Amino acid sequence: MIATLRGQRIHYDLAGPPSAPVVCLAHSLSADGGIWSDQLSPLLARGWQVLRLDMRGHGGSAPVAGDCTMTMLAEDVVAVLDFLGISQVHFVGVSIGGMIGQMLAIDHASRLRSMVLCDTAPRTAPGAAALWEARFTAIRAANSVEPLADETMRRWFTDAFKARRADRWKEVRETIASTSPEGYFAAGAAIIGFDALSGLRAVEVPTLVICGADDPGTPPAGNREIAGLIAGARYEEIADARHIPMLEHPETFNRLLLDWLASKR
Repeated sequence: MIATLRGQRIHYDLAGPPSAPVVCLAHSLSADGGIWSDQLSPLLARGWQVLRLDMRGHGGSAPVAGDCTMTMLAEDVVAVLDFLGISQVHFVGVSIGGMIGQMLAIDHASRLRSMVLCDTAPRTAPGAAALWEARFTAIRAANSVEPLADETMRRWFTDAFKARRADRWKEVRETIASTSPEGYFAAGAAIIGFDALSGLRAVEVPTLVICGADDPGTPPAGNREIAGLIAGARYEEIADARHIPMLEHPETFNRLLLDWLASKR
């Protein structure tokens, strides 16, 4: 489904009983709502309503010219909730989706009943701008995100995942490669300028932080730091997983997610 909000087209998928509490799922850079395919059926089976959003320039959402900030991406989420008449959600975000969740907790805490932050970071590491510019240069040269697809897959998944779920590995790679350059540039700029450290100490939203033990992009240390800054937050680590543990080990991830949500229902 498409919502045209503030002049931009945002794709969303809403499934489940209309009267049920809502779990909002936010994906990583160069992915889309399909990254949560292994969570959809278990959530629906437990009686949740599930809202999956495609970030601007990703999946079915149209790109918007120019860079954006994490605040703007958080406001996109709020705009969709307002459009759908949803007052509060349990928010679950991975990678940049987790950064968006942090901004929601800082600026729009009243919209969150609870939060799960997965394989994310409280700020972008100093000196990361050069790494991002190299990625942007490769995309501009090809006018495509295709040159980054294999490197991204190595950061996201272990070799064991590729062998175990070859078809799913191929689907995810194709999603990365087909991301619009404009969408990648805009979200990348938001990541480069991201720093939530000063705001997290005031967050009171019930929070679970989950991280793959072998994540090279947003390592466990940064995820533990988030859990340490938010009062009462809990940290869980998934062994033999990199950046996208909900696909590498869905059974383990789903157990953590469903138990958490049941405790906050």
